[in-house]
Amino acid sequence: MPVAVPPLSQLQAPANWRTVDLISDLHLQANAPATLAAWQSYMAETTADAVLILGDLFEVWVGDDEVPASPFLQSCAQVLRGAGERLYLGLMHGNRDFLMGPAFVHSCHAHGLQDPTLLTLGNTSWLLSHGDALCTEDIEYQAFRQQVRSPGWIQHFTSKPLAERQALARGLRAESEARKSIAASYADADAAACLAWLAPTPSRQLIHGHTHQPASHLLSAAGPQQMERIVLSDWDMQATPPRAQVLQLNASGHHQRINLS
Repeated sequence: MPVAVPPLSQLQAPANWRTVDLISDLHLQANAPATLAAWQSYMAETTADAVLILGDLFEVWVGDDEVPASPFLQSCAQVLRGAGERLYLGLMHGNRDFLMGPAFVHSCHAHGLQDPTLLTLGNTSWLLSHGDALCTEDIEYQAFRQQVRSPGWIQHFTSKPLAERQALARGLRAESEARKSIAASYADADAAACLAWLAPTPSRQLIHGHTHQPASHLLSAAGPQQMERIVLSDWDMQATPPRAQVLQLNASGHHQRINLS
């Protein structure tokens, strides 16, 4: 079966950009204050020209109308706004926060990033994705993803009262924690899907999050046209050892992982 290749968005870095930071899967929530504090410090102190957040910034997002009722979300919006006023801030949807609306993104002085987005920095291009759509072997999840991303489902869900949506979200979080307790593993990205997404682009490197399995994987034989998949880390400052990692790209075409923990 041929791999579906989604429409591609492009982000051309201005000539003055020297570094771009990539983070994902912070899963920010009120009951994880250590991760929140690490993120707040990073966003205030980073010297990158741009910060691109590749999905799942929040543990859950049930609608923009929750923000006025949530001091936690208001404080997060303030952090985003402060960063967005001094650098380029990009927000990509993840599987947990895909209901984040353009009005909220705009209010944070941020830019919405489509999935996937081709970033060109200097003479190097990088294909960026949250990564969940690449886990094609997880048939059950892909069916669920297609359902909840449909306009009809979104309209039906967001029409429910806020309290009902919050209760549904709590149930989903409880199911997620139960899977973690039995060490259920995340499905990994499919190599054929990654290569299919890279094929129409000038990029030889695909960067994604979602799987919580930070590593670099060769997708093709070594050589001038070598293809690579680079996986971002999730953030969890309450884990042992704590995790808080940034992938920094520079205009010379190199990248490095920076551990903040």
